[in-house]
Amino acid sequence: MILSVKLLFFTLFFLLFGAIHYLAHSRIVTKMHLSQTTKRVLDTFLGLNFLGNIGYVAARYVTDVPKPLYALFSISIGIGFIILLSLILYELLHFLQRSLPFHDERRRLFKRISDTGFLAAGAGMVTLSVYEGSKRPVLNTVKLEQNRFGGRCYKIVQISDMHIGGLIEQRFVKESVERINALNPDLVAITGDLTDLPVKRIRPALDELKNLRSRYGTFYVPGNHEYFHGIEETLRYLVRSGIHILGNSAQNLGPFWVVGVYDLFGIRYKKFIPDIEKAASKISKGATTLLLAHQPRFIMHLGNFQPSLMLSGHTHGGQIWPFGYLVRLQQPYLKGLHRLGDRRHIYVNSGIGFWGPPMRLGTEAEITLIEWS
Repeated sequence: MILSVKLLFFTLFFLLFGAIHYLAHSRIVTKMHLSQTTKRVLDTFLGLNFLGNIGYVAARYVTDVPKPLYALFSISIGIGFIILLSLILYELLHFLQRSLPFHDERRRLFKRISDTGFLAAGAGMVTLSVYEGSKRPVLNTVKLEQNRFGGRCYKIVQISDMHIGGLIEQRFVKESVERINALNPDLVAITGDLTDLPVKRIRPALDELKNLRSRYGTFYVPGNHEYFHGIEETLRYLVRSGIHILGNSAQNLGPFWVVGVYDLFGIRYKKFIPDIEKAASKISKGATTLLLAHQPRFIMHLGNFQPSLMLSGHTHGGQIWPFGYLVRLQQPYLKGLHRLGDRRHIYVNSGIGFWGPPMRLGTEAEITLIEWS
């Protein structure tokens, strides 16, 4: 199953990025009023960037490469997405260039200036995205008052989508653990996509999670990416590390239940399938519950179960604007706190790490502290 999914992914990947770079040549570069030398430079850049896309896949799944080279390969993926956006925007710009009521000489001048400005804007977007992606994750504090604990407040720290592997290494995990421990949480929740490589390749980084400290412990549910890299071994290793795996199960912590389900990708994987009825089978009606589910759209699979607070991730907050609008086509929420009903909420974490390019625009990597009362 996973092999067939990977083959489909690789095929679609090369077709998509090959088409993006070819169309950038034929629909943008050839139409620009720039010197032939500049056009050759742009075509060379497109060719090199596509080679970087191929290098990313090779470095990810075939062979190890030096970290600086891997970073360049990763950035080429982000540039590819920005080129895709540019294809759409340049068609609009080209229409505007042809439609303005200018005489020929002024039209050529306007096109030359606007083409130059278009390239500058694209370069600026790439530069800003890389800069924003390099920033330290922010701490977002959310005060959630549901009047559930008789004036008591519980501190829940949530992280999601760390994607350990590639550019997310031991040092990053260690620093994240230190920041989380400094918050003195009652509970740490990890809502999936923790790993992005097989356990054997990232053990030192995973071992840093053993140092997480909280009153009730660390609770984890897998995301879709764990299924691609040996979910069975990942879960076994995390259990040995002292992390509580909530695979369609729940634990009564006294003031509230913490509940967790496998990811929706398990339905396609045909193993580790999410089952909220099984997870909540021991919970009495009206009990206060904290649900961990990787994807926000799991709210459509809750049935009669109504969690007091649901924590999710998966979306990365869109990671690079404006692709969050595409995420919203699949997920009901992109990021932040949302009301589900009377004294019921969902919080969607934008991710502490990143997937693919180390780039962000319009969203921030985050650690979330929820002060729940």
